[in-house]
Amino acid sequence: MLLGTRFVRYAAGCAAALLIGAGLTTTASADSATAGPNPVAEQLDAYWTPARMAAALPADVLKGAEDGAAAHTVTPAVDGPQPGEYIPPSRSFDGIPQAGTFFWTDASGTGRTCSGSVVRSAGHDLVLSAGHCLKGYAGTSPKRHLAFVPQYHDAQKPFGIFPVRTNGVYVPQEYYDLGEHAGAAYDFAFAVTEPNEDGTLLQDAVGGVRLLTGTGYYHAPVRMIGYPAGAEKPLECWSWTTRWDSDDPADPGSFPRIACDAFVGGTSGGPMLLPLPGGWGVIGVIGGYHTGGNTPQVSYSAYFGAATRALYDAAVSGAAPAGPRPTAG
Repeated sequence: MLLGTRFVRYAAGCAAALLIGAGLTTTASADSATAGPNPVAEQLDAYWTPARMAAALPADVLKGAEDGAAAHTVTPAVDGPQPGEYIPPSRSFDGIPQAGTFFWTDASGTGRTCSGSVVRSAGHDLVLSAGHCLKGYAGTSPKRHLAFVPQYHDAQKPFGIFPVRTNGVYVPQEYYDLGEHAGAAYDFAFAVTEPNEDGTLLQDAVGGVRLLTGTGYYHAPVRMIGYPAGAEKPLECWSWTTRWDSDDPADPGSFPRIACDAFVGGTSGGPMLLPLPGGWGVIGVIGGYHTGGNTPQVSYSAYFGAATRALYDAAVSGAAPAGPRPTAG
């Protein structure tokens, strides 16, 4: 317990130090150009009322399910805290500009939500999330009110709302081909956004975090942020990542593992952040092994390597996104 307390104090010190330099990358510059009002964003802003956002259900029904029947069908007993393991606490807060949540409606019209983070890109328009959150938007699938709200909290949209571009969802082809369990190692995605109501690009409005790939499994300190569905505020937790080799043949692979309390449905796609000079780097998102973990205390990410970088490059270049292969018939 003493080790855990010291770590929390150390992480808090890192956070305080970052606040000094965060202004370099977290807000728009004074001369950021805008392209004029975006009517699509204005329509989405009107649609996503505080009541609709609060009522949105998690897209990640397995994340943190713990004792749910769905979790028991796929979960070996070891997916969760180990005996005597220290679980760092999480806390509600008002969020950071670079993290936020997606909102959309499913085929039945029910509101859904998942977490995401803004990553730096040449187009200033890219959001990182989990593949299992966004896989339903391949190709020309209807967007169904799909949009991203950075630093959403207390029913507020402090930077406005950013529509996801048509054909702007990038999920690895391997994830479509293998499915969310056999393809757990590919559970990441990018979404290309349009400007907000004022015509401001996403990264110009809030800054961005740096995508880090090929950095290994072991990192400390790590700040994890996620949006529990229905909560008024996001959660944050300081912890560390280690390597987890899957014990489940249905979800094969090796994954970054992180212990943090209370990360339940809606937090999938939330970033695992490393402090960098003047900002943050992202080394994972909640997802992957058992779509991010079947207990609220332990989360996982797909490993960010060459496949993640290739998907990022495809999204930045505007290449045609992957999608489900046509079925024979």
